[in-house]
Formats: sequence, C-alpha cells, structure tokens
Amino acid sequence: MRRSPFRNLLLPFAPRLRLPMPLAAYRRALPLLRIPFSVYLMPVFWFGLSALREPFSLARAAGVFVVLHLLAYPASNGYNSYYDRDEESIGGLKHPPKVSRELLHLVWLFDALAIVGGVLLSPLFGALVAGYLLVSKAYSFEGIRLKKYPLLSTLVVVVFQGAYTFLMTQVGVHASSTEILAPQNLLLALVSSLFLCGSYPLTQVYQHQEDARRGDQTLSLRLGIRGTFLFAGLGLLTGAAVLAVAYIWRQELPNLLIFLLATGPVVVLFLSWARAVWMSPAQANFERTMRMNQVSSVCLSAAFLLMLLRQWL
Repeated sequence: MRRSPFRNLLLPFAPRLRLPMPLAAYRRALPLLRIPFSVYLMPVFWFGLSALREPFSLARAAGVFVVLHLLAYPASNGYNSYYDRDEESIGGLKHPPKVSRELLHLVWLFDALAIVGGVLLSPLFGALVAGYLLVSKAYSFEGIRLKKYPLLSTLVVVVFQGAYTFLMTQVGVHASSTEILAPQNLLLALVSSLFLCGSYPLTQVYQHQEDARRGDQTLSLRLGIRGTFLFAGLGLLTGAAVLAVAYIWRQELPNLLIFLLATGPVVVLFLSWARAVWMSPAQANFERTMRMNQVSSVCLSAAFLLMLLRQWL
C-alpha cells in the first residue's frame, strides 16, 4: 500500500521515544534554528502594537514576543533547514552545519513550547500560533513543499508573516475584536503584507543556485536577479503609499513623518545595492542581503517603537 505523503508531516506531534542523545549533538544542531535571524521579523510585531489605540499589557506583549520570535520562528527555521539540507549560506548562517535528527527534536520542543506559551496567553492566540506552525511546515515538508511553487509560496509567506502575524500579535495582547477588525487596522495589516511582498524575494536573491539544485522554483529565481530588485522596489513603494493613506485616514500624520525619516537609510541602502547589482550581479550575495535585512529591521522597528512612545508620552 502506498504511504501517504502527509504521514511525516504529523511526526512533530507524535515522535518516537528514543534514548537521550549526547548534548553535543543538540548543541551542533541549535544554530540551525537561527534565533538571531528570527529577530529580523520584529518590525511586524512592533507595527501591530503601534497600530493599537487601546492600552495593552506590556507583560503580555513580552510574552507574545517570546512565543513568536524565540520559539515559533526558530521552530519554522529549523524545520525548513531539516528538509532543505542547505550546503551554502542561508539566512543568518554563512556556513550552516550538517543537518541531523537532533535538529528535528529541537523543532518539536520549540513547537510544543510555542503552542503551550501561546495558549497560556490566550487560547485563540495559541490556536493562531499552531496554525502558523502548520503552514510553515507545509512550506518546507517534502510531501507538500509549497516552496516549489513561486506564486503560492510567496503568497503564503507574505500573508502569514505579514497580515496574519500583525493581527495575531494584537490578539496575543488581548486587543478588542472591535479594534482588530476595524477597517483602518485591517488596512495596516495589508501594509505589513505589502512590505513582506517587497522584501521577501530579496532574501532569496543569493540562493538561486541552491534553490535550482533542489528543484525549488522560488519567485526570485523566476524573476531573475534584476527582476527581483524591480519587483521588490515596486512592492515596497506600494506598501509605503498604502501606509501613507492609512495614516492620513487615521489622522496620524506624525506617525507618517516618523516612518519617512526612519526608513530613509533603508531607501538609500536599497538603491545603492540595486545599482551595484545592476553593474555586477555577483553583488547579490549573502553579505549584502544580510546587511539589508539588518538595516531595514532596525530602522522599521525603531520607527514603530517611536510611534508607541509617542502614544504613551
């Protein structure tokens, strides 16, 4: 009888009992969770909080941050690494270690901690975290592997790491359903996905050879290096334009000014990088991609943090 390709997808929830393995093996596998790289996704978390007009608990916000950035995202990173078995640079790791069974054990542990932590904050938040983890596994799992489909995989990433996470953050801090579902708030959630739509292909631009070797048709691979930068620029520009409309609608012009000032370095860096790539495609490399991720994450996070401080002061 043919085995269902979905069988292995359930392994994280029904692991076999094994004897304890040497701690050194787990220590070698730990970098593949890429916890520092998960911090690059902070802007969506801060964006979701900055959009709230009602007060929220700082303790709950800290709990949501831990569940998402220190547990759920690393679990997704590790699962992706387990099935990709990258031999070249990946996000956050220039020289990734060899994949081992211990990595999957760590993924199961982080999955469980993320879901339990989410449920303790809110049953609905816990359910949303579980949904995120399942979708992220479908992205990488060999029996489904959404990553093989350029448009579908991009849509999944920009929705779930963008609008879904934006709204999930607000659910986690117990924002009211009235505020979460307000049209102005939903428009800002859309903005988070538009920004992801612009930035996500840039994270793939240096991996074309590795993706082609595995048979993954990523959007960046289909667009080509120059096409990726044109697509990214259009996506980021569209996101900024919709954000401006949203802040004007919400009568939050100071927030728009903060955003424009804080993201100035990002624009300069992106244009400089695009120019370098246009002259030499070899400039679409790991080092420049990580630098772009770092600068954009810091600048966007700073912008949304300033907006939060403006509300509190």
